[in-house]
Amino acid sequence: MEPPADGSGGPEGLAARPSRRSLRVLADDPPKPPPAGVLDLVCGMTVDPATAKHRAEHAGQSYFFCSGSCRQKFEAHPEKFLGGHREAMGSAAAPAGEIPAGTKWICPMDPEVESDGPAACPKCGMALEPAMPSVAATRTEWTCPMHPEIVRDAPGSCPSCGMALEPRTVTVEDAPNPEYVDMKRRFWVAVPLAAATLVFAMGEMIPGDPLGEFLSPQVRLWLQLLFATPVAVWAAWPFYERAVVSVRNRSLNMFTLIGLGVGVAYGYSLVAAFFPNLLPHTMRHGGVGGSVPVYFEAAAVITALVLLGQVLELRARGETGSALKKLLGLQATSARRIAADGSEADVPLAEVRVGDRLRVRPGEKIPVDGLVLDGRSAVDESMVSGEPIPVEKVAGAKVVGATVNGTGGLVIRAERVGGETLLARIVAMVATAQRS
Repeated sequence: MEPPADGSGGPEGLAARPSRRSLRVLADDPPKPPPAGVLDLVCGMTVDPATAKHRAEHAGQSYFFCSGSCRQKFEAHPEKFLGGHREAMGSAAAPAGEIPAGTKWICPMDPEVESDGPAACPKCGMALEPAMPSVAATRTEWTCPMHPEIVRDAPGSCPSCGMALEPRTVTVEDAPNPEYVDMKRRFWVAVPLAAATLVFAMGEMIPGDPLGEFLSPQVRLWLQLLFATPVAVWAAWPFYERAVVSVRNRSLNMFTLIGLGVGVAYGYSLVAAFFPNLLPHTMRHGGVGGSVPVYFEAAAVITALVLLGQVLELRARGETGSALKKLLGLQATSARRIAADGSEADVPLAEVRVGDRLRVRPGEKIPVDGLVLDGRSAVDESMVSGEPIPVEKVAGAKVVGATVNGTGGLVIRAERVGGETLLARIVAMVATAQRS
């Protein structure tokens, strides 16, 4: 039999090939979900391949897109977008010298495959990539509650339905939703201006027409223009942006109608105020020589009401996550790690790795899910099981992160850390259920 063309059959190839022991498949862990998302090569958005509706095949490889327009652009000129993708991937790769010692290498398609160094995945053949826990831990993804395949690295609006994106994962930080803060500010500016515009527009309908005694119809027209302009232009600007995006993506939604209605009402009123002679006489009150009706109040009031709906919706969605944040806040913030030489040091919870030996002193929270190696104590697991009686833990027993140790001391081996702990998975499941 001839050796392979790549020389892997010779001694050099055997030396370069990673040993089977260097690749560890975590059989004890439950199957992990596929990668969070892949890059839309056209717009740069992150798309979940499991739920993406738009897909294209090129050169035997599948590519996923957030919308049909992105897919059509890619199919028209695939090399244009693939070239930029290769450059971006090349520049994103971290030099070997910048990868810290002890970093695990994982497969992008099969995350359960791990290696102690660079190698090829034994399942799919892809090159393993360094797992950067410090980067992944600080990255927040934003997704649409109605279209979970839409994933972005920053807050914004969904290109399909226009809804505000929300964090995909729940964090302990109680930072305000920037979308809610912006909409609330626009609403409180729009309310008094829209109310004033409505009064000047409908003043003649008030019994006795008190405004007509000292304000002529022309003055009231200019006052409507003055008060309605900030509302119809600045306060309604997010609706215009979402309407344009919906048309561009060929995914019409309620913001398409809102942007069109407010824009047409305000634009027509501008023409009627500055160039009334351009409009036919049939549109005037009383025929020739009459005034042309304007709809500044309609544009302003519609904007204020839609902003009110947005504020109420965003506030309700924000309050649903408060219980999850309180639950996530039960976890410990640090752990006492035992080094190989027997020394102990307190480290942040994010630095704990699977296999680390941790000491849990009396009264402390158990930092991560693990296995008791030494010691004896009663652990309060009521936050998980609801059972008020502490559970006795001895060597070989399983412990759950965020539960409270009793009067004894324990030495445990970390088995699940970060997003793999029971508490983190409960929070993730509830957050996913709320968005479904």
